[in-house]
Amino acid sequence: MSNELPVLVIGAGLGGAAAALGLARKGVKVKLLEEAAELGVIGYGIQLGPNVFPMFRELGVETAVLAKSHFPPDVLMLDAVSGETVSRMPTGASFRERFRDPYVAIHRVDLHHCLLDACKEAANVEIMPSTAFESVEDLGDRVRVKTKDGRVIEGLALIGADGLGSGVRRHLVGEEKPVPIGYVAHRTIVPMSAAPEHVRRKEVILWAGDGFHIVQYPLRDETLFNIVAVFRTENIYERADEKAYRDVLMKTYASAHPTMHDMLRVMDLKRRWVLADRTPIRHWSKGRVTLLGDAAHPTLQSYAQGACMAIEDAVVLARCIELGKGDFAAAFKRYESERVLRTARVVLDSRSLWEFYHLGGIARDVRNEAERRKTEDDMFRCVAWIYDGVKLPESL
Repeated sequence: MSNELPVLVIGAGLGGAAAALGLARKGVKVKLLEEAAELGVIGYGIQLGPNVFPMFRELGVETAVLAKSHFPPDVLMLDAVSGETVSRMPTGASFRERFRDPYVAIHRVDLHHCLLDACKEAANVEIMPSTAFESVEDLGDRVRVKTKDGRVIEGLALIGADGLGSGVRRHLVGEEKPVPIGYVAHRTIVPMSAAPEHVRRKEVILWAGDGFHIVQYPLRDETLFNIVAVFRTENIYERADEKAYRDVLMKTYASAHPTMHDMLRVMDLKRRWVLADRTPIRHWSKGRVTLLGDAAHPTLQSYAQGACMAIEDAVVLARCIELGKGDFAAAFKRYESERVLRTARVVLDSRSLWEFYHLGGIARDVRNEAERRKTEDDMFRCVAWIYDGVKLPESL
């Protein structure tokens, strides 16, 4: 490849930072463009399945990620009304024996810095904050990006890792708004000392209710407690003050278990997120431009795989670019073929699982009875298609 021009990556989130790092490890010059002035300063907890750890090894950050991770003994689904255990997937020794790598929870900021710090140490990565993407032109032998402040930046190719509202995606597939699903989320991290005294503090727990749920787990050596409250509403775009949000929450969760009420009371409700995804597409590349992560295949949080899919994308893409030896169109075509069905299944199955979590009435009772009958092996088989991970391509 030419030493004169870099590959341009738009968006320095988890997927973009992983892509920049993956390319840097292969000797490719990269410019990582980010709209925000500061990188890696916001975020809440995320979960990572074992499928992403071979990717971290490929990127050289596995040790750093593990040092910041919480290792839950179980992932539990509890009934939001009765509080009883509906399903349990152990994530200790038997899980590691089956899937080789761990299941962890980690602060998004900590994971982001593991990737960004490695990028900063790489001599062939230039990070460009306060650089907002405006448009791209594919010139055949290179790409030309214009930024919102009027700058022009040229590169060998362009990777759009700019999330759900991707400007690069608009360039490739046109105007296409994300699809709201009628649910919103409030997210909070509090000191563990502020968590309700009787709450379980080690497991990853989903409280599943009729049109609502809460996810909880600890972070940073169990010094922090991450809480996500999600519920269905007809007013997804409503903006209100904290008191009004709290009134809505307490009404929505009126039938919920007292422990859920206790968690709601300690939540910071200043911000609300509208939840959305997009229907999968077959192609997200054209010429010297491609997408990864949420820009290509945004998914609901049902499997907690959004970050994992973006990082898988990044590593597979870096391998394809290496194999392409300068033929970016061929590299991007192979990258798509490697990723499209896996990521589409995550998106589509996440929609089905989302409905499964939020059942009410007799459907809820049927679900609970069926889940309680599952063995440990049954639980592992259900997620093996994700957690067994991917093999990196060896040729185009």
